Amino acid sequence: MMQSHSPWTGRPIVLVGLMGVGKSTVGRRLAVRLAVPFADADHEIESAADMSITEIFAEYGEPYFRDGERRVIARLMDGTPKVIATGGGAFVNDETRALILAQSTAIWLNAHPDVLAERVKRRDTRPLLRGRDPRRVLADLAEQRDPFYAQAHIHISSQRGPHEATVAAILKAIGR
Repeated sequence: MMQSHSPWTGRPIVLVGLMGVGKSTVGRRLAVRLAVPFADADHEIESAADMSITEIFAEYGEPYFRDGERRVIARLMDGTPKVIATGGGAFVNDETRALILAQSTAIWLNAHPDVLAERVKRRDTRPLLRGRDPRRVLADLAEQRDPFYAQAHIHISSQRGPHEATVAAILKAIGR
C-alpha cells in the first residue's frame, strides 16, 4: 500500500507509525543512504528534559509530554534535509500532525500487529506494554491510530523482512 508522491525535494522526512515498526532503525539507515542527518525525537525529548520518557509521563502526565514533543519536533524541522523518527503517539496529536504535514514529507511505516508484537518482545523498555499482552495492546493502538497515520503523505508497508527492504521501498517512493 503506497501513495504516489512527487520526488523528494529535500524537506525533512518524518517517519510515523506504531512502536516496533522500526522508525529509528529505518530512519538511521535512510539518513545514511540520503547522506543527511538523523534525529530521533524521543531521544531529543529525553536529553532536553534530562529525564526518560517514562519519567516524564509519570511525573508530568501525557499532555505535558505531548506539548514538549511538539516543540522538539518543530525545532528539528528547521527546513534542512534530514530524517526524523517520531514516537508512536506524536502524529496522533492534532497540532504536531498539522506541523509535520505542513513542513515535511511524512512517511507512515505500517506493519501488522503480529509483526510488531514479535519485534517489541525483544525489549522491555516500552511503558505502554509493561505487564500486558503486546499483540492486544498493539492491535488496539493500531485501531485508534491508523486513521491518523493514514494522513501521512506516503504509506510504506513494513513486512517481517529486514529493515533494508523498508529503506529501499522508501527510496523508491521518494524517487531516489
